[in-house]
Amino acid sequence: MTRATRVVKLMAMGALAALACPALAAECGADKLGTSRTIKLPREGALYGAQQHDPLPLKKGEVVLTFDDGPEPAGTPAVLAALADQCAKATFFMLGDKLTRAPDLARRVVAEGHSAGMHSYAHQHLSELRPEQQLEDLRKNLAAYRAAFGVDAPAYRFPYLEETPTMLAALKASNITVMSIDLGINDWLPSDTTELLTVRLAEGLTARGGGIILMHDANGPTVKALPALLRLLKDKGYKVVHLEWEK
Repeated sequence: MTRATRVVKLMAMGALAALACPALAAECGADKLGTSRTIKLPREGALYGAQQHDPLPLKKGEVVLTFDDGPEPAGTPAVLAALADQCAKATFFMLGDKLTRAPDLARRVVAEGHSAGMHSYAHQHLSELRPEQQLEDLRKNLAAYRAAFGVDAPAYRFPYLEETPTMLAALKASNITVMSIDLGINDWLPSDTTELLTVRLAEGLTARGGGIILMHDANGPTVKALPALLRLLKDKGYKVVHLEWEK
C-alpha cells in the first residue's frame, strides 16, 4: 500500500468513525475537552509521527494523547481519572515488565476505552543491544502484552524514540504499527512543575499546530499537571482524536 493510498484509506475510516460515534464532548458537556472523533487504523507495519515518519491524517488543531512507561500503580490511576473527568481518550504504550507486574491495571486502561500498545520490555537503549537481544526484548514484550490482553499488540513506540533497522524490520513483518510523536513536553525530570509542563505544551502546540503528543503516566509531575494540560487544550480549542486498531 502506497503512502497516498494509506492516507486516503485512513481519512475515510476516520470519517466513518466520526459518523458512527458522536463526539463525546457533547455527551459530557461543552465545558469538557471530550473526544471529537476516532480513527481506526489497519493492522499493518506503518510508521507514523512527523518527528520521524509520516504524519497521521489529522486536521489542523487536532491532537492525539499518548502516554509511555506504564502501567504504573503510582500514576496511571490518577491519569485515568483526569482523562475521565474531561471525557478524553488516549493511547498508552506499555512496558512489558510493568504489564507483567500490573496486568489488572493495564486491563483497566483498556476497559475505560483507551488503547494500548507496546513500549519495549525493559526500556533499554535498543541501539546498544545486539540484534538478537533486541528481538528477545520484542518477544518478551509481545508475550507480556498477549498475557495481559489475550490479543496481539497492534502498535509499538520505541524507548527513547531510538529506532533500529532490526526492530523496524521485525515490527513490519508482524504488521505492528510504529508510533513516533509530533511533539513532547520533555516530562521526565522529577523537578518539573505544572507551570513548566504547561509552558512546554503550549510552545509545542504553537510550533506544530497539533499532532501526536507524548507524555508519561509513570512520571509524578506529569500526573499532577495533567488536569491543567487538558484544560490548556480545551481553552485553546484543540480537538482530541482517539486511535484504535482493527481487530
